[in-house]
Amino acid sequence: MNPILLRLFPFMRWQRPNRDILKADLSAGIAVALVLVPQSMAYAQLAGLPPVYGLYASLLPVVIAALWGSSNQLATGPVAVVSLLTATALIPLASPGSGEFIALAIVLAFLVGIVQLALGLLKMGALVSFISHPVIVGFTNAAALIIGLSQLNKLLGVPIDTSGHFMVGLWGVFTELTRLHWPTLAFGLGAIVLMVGMKRIAPKIPGVLAAVVVTTVVSWAVGFERKADVEIAQIGPPEIAEQIQRLSDLNKQQRQLEDDAREREAAIEQADPTEAATLRYEASLLKIEAAATHAEARTAHDALRDLRFRLLVSEDESTPRFLLDENVTDAQETDRRTYRVDQITDGTVRMNAGGKVVGNIPAGLPSFAAPDLSLSTIAALFTAAFVIALVGFTEAIAIARAMAARTGQRLNPNQELIGQGLGNIAGSFTQAYPVSGSFSRSAVNLNSGGRTGLSSAFTALMILLVLVFLTPLFYHLPQAVLAAIIMMAVIGLINFKAIHHAWLASRHDGIAAIVTFVATLAFAPKLDIGILVGVGLAVALFLYRSMRPRVSELARYSDGTLREAQRYGLKASDEIGLLRFDRSLYFANVPYFEDAVLELAARHPNAKYLIVVTKGINEIDASGEEVIHSLVNRLKARGVTLVFAGLKAQVLEVMERTGLDSVIGKENIFRSTDASITAVQERVATLKEKEQQSENH
Repeated sequence: MNPILLRLFPFMRWQRPNRDILKADLSAGIAVALVLVPQSMAYAQLAGLPPVYGLYASLLPVVIAALWGSSNQLATGPVAVVSLLTATALIPLASPGSGEFIALAIVLAFLVGIVQLALGLLKMGALVSFISHPVIVGFTNAAALIIGLSQLNKLLGVPIDTSGHFMVGLWGVFTELTRLHWPTLAFGLGAIVLMVGMKRIAPKIPGVLAAVVVTTVVSWAVGFERKADVEIAQIGPPEIAEQIQRLSDLNKQQRQLEDDAREREAAIEQADPTEAATLRYEASLLKIEAAATHAEARTAHDALRDLRFRLLVSEDESTPRFLLDENVTDAQETDRRTYRVDQITDGTVRMNAGGKVVGNIPAGLPSFAAPDLSLSTIAALFTAAFVIALVGFTEAIAIARAMAARTGQRLNPNQELIGQGLGNIAGSFTQAYPVSGSFSRSAVNLNSGGRTGLSSAFTALMILLVLVFLTPLFYHLPQAVLAAIIMMAVIGLINFKAIHHAWLASRHDGIAAIVTFVATLAFAPKLDIGILVGVGLAVALFLYRSMRPRVSELARYSDGTLREAQRYGLKASDEIGLLRFDRSLYFANVPYFEDAVLELAARHPNAKYLIVVTKGINEIDASGEEVIHSLVNRLKARGVTLVFAGLKAQVLEVMERTGLDSVIGKENIFRSTDASITAVQERVATLKEKEQQSENH
């Protein structure tokens, strides 16, 4: 087959579909879809988006990533870590769930796709190697903890403040425990019990699907959602209505101030320097005022959250009226439920006497539209997009490699980058947010017998059917169940043994894993800072190791082999210095190499020959060549000859091109260590004979 066609359309490498393959892929695709539907809605909630956007992200990106990727079983779609990174990137820029937040999430998907596609086309899949395994381990453990704990408030039915530091918001959840909603907690814990139980009793049936079906039916049967949207005027007494109106005004004022600040920041790009400075100053003042308004609104909200209301019932079915519980008289008939102020939006108050459910999910397919790109938006999101692109691809390729080890399939990391990139780009045109490969769903795909990427196409087809026909069935699904699904999905990512293993393998790797873990928790919700700290530290530690490589003085052991003199307590020769250098010689470590050779010469003042064993030197740069040139001349002036043993061909080629081999002396360059020692010993013996002869004369 034409290699150009295969490169443009890698799915042409798939096995030619027959009845058995189609049957296996259809079965696997349906199995993945049964898990993906509830998971995608849960992860969309984690990303700060309405649940339907999780379904949108499970449609076109799933198919495109499979068609242009290199793995036959990798299941792409919404995942926990990428969803949380999406939320943390966008929360400072817009309110979760708002139209602006959704638009930014779509732009973020486009940018992530562009970064991944560019890296793939430039064949820079190896760039992911800069995120070392210990850094990934530390980041994954911290992110899993953050994801799990971030759902705690939804499981308990208490509010959380997401405007500040994650740990502060988490502490706020614990201070709200006296107000926890017991029915919400019951649904969340019930879902967890169902998922764990199904895994043990009937592992072939997706526990996630069972939990969703059972809890949705129970929620509908018991009327878990008890809400009513009313005007502020329908709430009494009047002084309470005034408090609610004031809170509504404060919320509206805060949104207006934040919008004005963003407008000024967007206008900075087109302004001249003087006007830009003025706009920047005004934006800063507006942000300060918005923060003060938010604090005032928070105080007003706290004053209202402990109030309980009753719904007055009248026979003529007049407009409902909510009255403060303590003001209700025995003569007034109520529906016997206790309501609280749940949400205030532009003068409309949502009164709630139950728990939160998913609610209305728009039916139908997502609209096709280009992302709303602007220079200010791209500048604000590019760093986050780059981090998400790398983290998402790292997760995807790790999963793909794990499956390839079982199937024997050959993977192409650059092609996988192209597939993931095109999937995210295509998703951004169909209202999707960033996606990546999923470990749990890929395992379902593989274990269900998926043979080719057609299984992902069948998965997307199932999602399409859900969007068109089945979204009303999810109305009564408790949000606590979605929180439970997320918590159960990320619990498998917590693996502290991997951090300990990294520590045992290398102290530097252990430090990188621990620092990444701590930094990710410390900077939460800005997780990108945590992983950037980890990557920076890992690179710095690598450079430190390469700057101070292993250098050993060698001596003969009792069995005739050369070993490290200090480790084995061996006495080195006084007449010949023998040094081994275990690292490529380049600009960062040439001072260390120079010091090591000069120290060896100082320890052997009577030695006329110093042998450097270079079997560990794979490369040499200009700085390395220069320092060897300098050492040869300096030692020669002191009557000491520098000998090199075990030079590799590529290093010797550099010496020959620069003429360094002539400076050293070709008679002082040997391919083997033993040959160099034998030759030098003969020279030393000859030198002694000459000295004795001169003394006799």
